[in-house]
Amino acid sequence: MIDVKILRDSPELARTSCRRRGLSETIVDEAVALDSSHREILKTVEAMRSERNRLSAECRTNPEARTAVKHLKEKLADAEAKLADAEKALHEKMSRMPNLLSPEVPDGRSDADNREIRKCGIIRDFTFKPKDHVDIGEKLGILDIERGAKVAKSGFYYWKGKGAELCSALFYWVQKSLVKKGFTSMFTPCVAKLDTLYGTGYLPFFEDQIYKLQNEELALIGTSEQTLVGYHAGESLPASALPVMLTSFTPCFRTEAGSYGKASRGIFRVHQFHKVEQIVFCLPEDSEKYHQICLENEEYFLRELGIPYRVVDVCVGDMGAPGYRKYDVEAWFPGFGGYREVTSNTNLTEFQSRRLDVRYKKDDGEKGFVHTISATAVTDRFAIAMLENFQNEDGSVTVPEALRPFTGFDRIG
Repeated sequence: MIDVKILRDSPELARTSCRRRGLSETIVDEAVALDSSHREILKTVEAMRSERNRLSAECRTNPEARTAVKHLKEKLADAEAKLADAEKALHEKMSRMPNLLSPEVPDGRSDADNREIRKCGIIRDFTFKPKDHVDIGEKLGILDIERGAKVAKSGFYYWKGKGAELCSALFYWVQKSLVKKGFTSMFTPCVAKLDTLYGTGYLPFFEDQIYKLQNEELALIGTSEQTLVGYHAGESLPASALPVMLTSFTPCFRTEAGSYGKASRGIFRVHQFHKVEQIVFCLPEDSEKYHQICLENEEYFLRELGIPYRVVDVCVGDMGAPGYRKYDVEAWFPGFGGYREVTSNTNLTEFQSRRLDVRYKKDDGEKGFVHTISATAVTDRFAIAMLENFQNEDGSVTVPEALRPFTGFDRIG
């Protein structure tokens, strides 16, 4: 949620953000009008409260004051009810407004408009036609998509045998690496209250992506960002304790509504996947720094694994409403024949912390809302990128050296 002062002092900033996102500016004008109405009602209520207090002080010596206070209380009750309605209407309108955008965000409507920043790694020149991860995984007996659909439905799958061991090694290695870099490891719930999803910006903006639990005000998490950012809801963090850097491995659940027509063969786009997340709470002046640090971590993992990749600056149309600026890292998939997103990294500024009321306090008394960074560290997509990049002509797959101490084997097949 953006600061209401922006609507009062610089509403054009909010209008520009909406225009660049392809959204109607009407929501800004409506919010400005609601804020103006709210402030007028507030002035009236505060004046009535002041007059009530003045008259109450005279009640002992002035009988007429008692009558006046009684009538004033009745009028005040009506005014306070109007004030509560005005506050609710303003809050509801502002909760649907997107974050401001960094001036550096590229224009564009789809991922084709993302701006490439750099490419790293050497794309392998195969002496044979490379297969995709489905053919590799099924032939090796380490990936079972058919039975995933049988037991659950399409979009669910099994890792088996050395495939499961490879994924376990991958997730463990990444978590241990992040702990060495200063992150605190967490196990989180796999469900979250709808209020938490609202606070993190997933509601109302991504409501069609969420699996809600029947007869509960709960939903399956789509990312541990939701539970990790929600962890400090309603708290004031001492500035001296910042940054707070958290990481967690969880299953993640998404409906993938709206993905029709996108390349979806195999387990690249599914309803359940597994992820290690990076979450940072920091001072506003440090958020760009930690945004870059999280990106460096993502690139480090791909370089250590030997997977070619590129980094893109995500355009306006490919970034969610809560984001201020976002980087995606895309790995090379030989079987697919192109780069595909494997991590995303978003600076959300104070959008989430205002909704969840997560603040900082400095020793000199300065207070404010923390900034949050949400960045993928690794998902199953890394595993399928390994299958495709390190496949051999005989159908086997070579395990990257970085993972061998954790797998206990250097080859699958």
